[in-house]
Amino acid sequence: MSVLVTGGGGYIGSHMVLGLVDRGEDVVVLDNFTTGFDWLISPAATVVQGDVADGALVGKLVKEHEVDAIVHFAGSIVVPDSVRDPLGYYLNNTARTRDLIAAAVASGVPRFIFSSTAAVYGEAGSEPVREDARLLPLSPYGRSKLMSEMMLEDASAALPLNYAALRYFNVAGADPDGRSGQSTKGATHLIKVANEVVVGKRPFIEMFGTDYATPDGTAVRDYIHVTDLIGAHLAALDHLRAGNGNLVANVGYSRGFSVREVLEVVGRVSGAKLDIRVAPRRAGDSPSVVADSTKLRTSVGWVPKHDDLDSIVADALRWERHLLKRNAS
Repeated sequence: MSVLVTGGGGYIGSHMVLGLVDRGEDVVVLDNFTTGFDWLISPAATVVQGDVADGALVGKLVKEHEVDAIVHFAGSIVVPDSVRDPLGYYLNNTARTRDLIAAAVASGVPRFIFSSTAAVYGEAGSEPVREDARLLPLSPYGRSKLMSEMMLEDASAALPLNYAALRYFNVAGADPDGRSGQSTKGATHLIKVANEVVVGKRPFIEMFGTDYATPDGTAVRDYIHVTDLIGAHLAALDHLRAGNGNLVANVGYSRGFSVREVLEVVGRVSGAKLDIRVAPRRAGDSPSVVADSTKLRTSVGWVPKHDDLDSIVADALRWERHLLKRNAS
């Protein structure tokens, strides 16, 4: 049996491949490499270039590699871009996910793990948000992911398909062993951008909004190390393989940091003085989103191992310096 990972050449997908390979799983990666990189993928995985909406290709891979689970990461992830190009996001994140789910069902794949997002909650408030909170996403990105969750729920009710939808909070950091990290050009994630300033890839960093109703006026987020995020996926896969029911769960540390606090940590860890500039709020951003991850911890026994912002920043910075050397060679 093997696991099919879509978007396995991306930031989170490549870490999922590492997590699966590290525990002896056979892995097949399907990626069109629009934003991903083949060099990020473990050489132990089988890599196929193609589209997740290509049902014939998905069916062929399922049959050839005896796929018993699909872990779906492929998609578009930038909130402001989704505001500018909503139809593109509904195509890439929703319509193509629908085609992948259909291919999974047609091919007899019994398990599907979906990369969802905390953006489905919208303005969640200052308290840690639970899975039963109101779902009112502020952006097409969040709506595109919520629609995909709804499709999985409906498909699972009618068809032989069990699923897990994991709602990520702010993923950051890099593989502690230095094998993968966030490598996309023009990234918008705060810790990635700040570390690019540290290594000289960008001249400054913008702080989008300083008038939020938060303790220091800047947006608050729950930052989770990518390796702990992958641990949650592996636990969810084991949960489904054990014959348990569907799972919709937050993945975060239940602790938030403001933009100002994160930039202070980046400065302290790197020893650099950042050029920080104030900019207007970005469309679709929430003031504060922090996870209540009790459900994940109790239902699948997820135990995070990297819950430390300094370590998250340090791993991300180490990867950024690696990229600088790699791209210079």
